[in-house]
Amino acid sequence: MAKQQRPIPRAKMREASLNANRPVPPKAKTRNKTLAPPKPATLGTWIAGARPQTLILAIVPVALGTAAAAQVMTNWYDHWVRALLALAVAVFLQIGVNYANDYSDGVRGTDRDRVGPQRLVGSGRAKPRTVRTVALVFFGLAAVAGAILVWRTEQWWLLAVGALALLAGWFYTGGRRPYGYLGLGEIAVFVFFGVVPVAGTMFVQVLEVNIEAWLAGAAAGALACAVLVANNARDRDRDAVHGKRTLAVLLGDRGTRVLYALLLLAPFGILSFFALFYEPGSASGFAPFVYFAGVTALPALLIAITGRSTREWVLVMKLTLATTALYGLGLAAAIVFPSAIL
Repeated sequence: MAKQQRPIPRAKMREASLNANRPVPPKAKTRNKTLAPPKPATLGTWIAGARPQTLILAIVPVALGTAAAAQVMTNWYDHWVRALLALAVAVFLQIGVNYANDYSDGVRGTDRDRVGPQRLVGSGRAKPRTVRTVALVFFGLAAVAGAILVWRTEQWWLLAVGALALLAGWFYTGGRRPYGYLGLGEIAVFVFFGVVPVAGTMFVQVLEVNIEAWLAGAAAGALACAVLVANNARDRDRDAVHGKRTLAVLLGDRGTRVLYALLLLAPFGILSFFALFYEPGSASGFAPFVYFAGVTALPALLIAITGRSTREWVLVMKLTLATTALYGLGLAAAIVFPSAIL
């Protein structure tokens, strides 16, 4: 015989009826819906991916190195081709590094939930392989410009310096053990975005390096490091979660703020050499005006000391880039133009 079913209690029938008529929460309605794929990258997206606002970090060292070379040459404009080649190396290398960082951080997942401009790989708008190819293309353009520069100067040992710069650009976030994930990024930035490009730009034009180039290179390197510290301070919490142990992660909040302040103020200390002790008569007249770069440096310093949000660090980074432009281009002009025209 078939087993007789028990009647459903009225309380359960009433509860089932209420649940059937109850509205479904919004989250439940959309839970099974697939998210729309990100739009493909446009030309504007690729240009933004090159981070053109950071190119001042490539332009300033070449301007300072050329200005230092002008103090040695009688007709410094005779070497304008070498100056342009040095600029091409610096700019192409900077763009290549930006795309390489986009690729490497994107495939590691450290660009998820990023504050600030979206990255190509992290946002899913470009394939990792495509971004890597573009990075290598710009590295190749920098290598070609550097090879032509070496050929014109016949200083073949500079090929090794160029190779080190390319390797430093790629392995900052690339490779199995990127040194940018080990708190060493600031050292490489100081060397390859400060001392080396300024001294190198002067050397390829006049085959010597003076004290002005070394000091200007140290100032440019400190400012470039300040930009990097501000960038890493913004991403400090997210980087720590993803295992990216930048110097900001290792130093903590207070240490990062102190480091940023030291890096931002150091170039203004170096500036005193040009303002007080520089004898050739060019920078002694104009160098004090470079202190007007404090118009952007002081707000950046105040925000870096008191700020709490990641968006405030974005503002600090923008102000530091503006300071780099005012300071670097201003000091280059002070070295070049004679004080006699005042």
